Amino acid sequence: MIQRFTASNYKNYCDRLAETNKKIQKIIKTFGYPLFSPRSAEFDGLVRIILEQQVSVASALAVYKKLKALINPVTPEKLIRLEEGDFKSCGFSRQKTRYVKILANEILEKRLDLTKISTLPDTEVKEKLITVKGIGNWTCDVYLLFCLNRLDVFPIGDLALVKSMVENQLIDKNPSKTEIQKVSERHKPLRSILAIVLWHAYIAKRKLISL
Repeated sequence: MIQRFTASNYKNYCDRLAETNKKIQKIIKTFGYPLFSPRSAEFDGLVRIILEQQVSVASALAVYKKLKALINPVTPEKLIRLEEGDFKSCGFSRQKTRYVKILANEILEKRLDLTKISTLPDTEVKEKLITVKGIGNWTCDVYLLFCLNRLDVFPIGDLALVKSMVENQLIDKNPSKTEIQKVSERHKPLRSILAIVLWHAYIAKRKLISL
C-alpha cells in the first residue's frame, strides 16, 4: 500500500514523530510545524529538483523563476524549443541544461510517463526515474518526498539533512552513510516527516528561504 502525507494528516504525522523523540519534539516546539508545501509531480516539479542539485534552494529557485518568466507553464514542449542562450540567461549550467533537455525528450518520446509512475510504489518510481541521465538517488528521493508526498523517504546524501541531524544531536559528527541510514530507519514509517522537520530546523536556524 502506498502511503502519503496530505494537508489533512500532515500535522498529525509530525506529532506522532515528535512522540518518539524528545529532540524532534524540541525542534517543533522551537520553530513550529514545517509548512506543508507540496510541489508539482509533473515535468516542472522535476526540473526544479534538478536545478537544486548541489546548490542552495534559494539559488535554484532564482533560476527556476527566470525560466518560468520565459516559459509559463514549464512544459517539455516549451522547454525543448529554447535556445542555449535562453538557458544561459536564466542561470542554467551547461550540465543542467543538458539534463533538463534529456528529461524533456524522455517525456516527449514517451519513454517516461510521470503521471503513470506517480501510481507506482516508491522502489518502482526510483527504478523508472534513475534510468534518465542527470537523475540520481537524491533527485529520486526528493521527487518522491516533495512531489509525490510519499511518507517514508529519507535522502541520506543530503548535506543539510546530515548537518541538521548533528546540530539536533540525533547523530554524532562526521557520520557514515551507514550510521545515517540506521538513525533514519529508527523513525520508519515516518522518515519523510523526519526529513522535513530536520530541513525546517536547518532553514529556520539560518533564516534561509523556505522549501
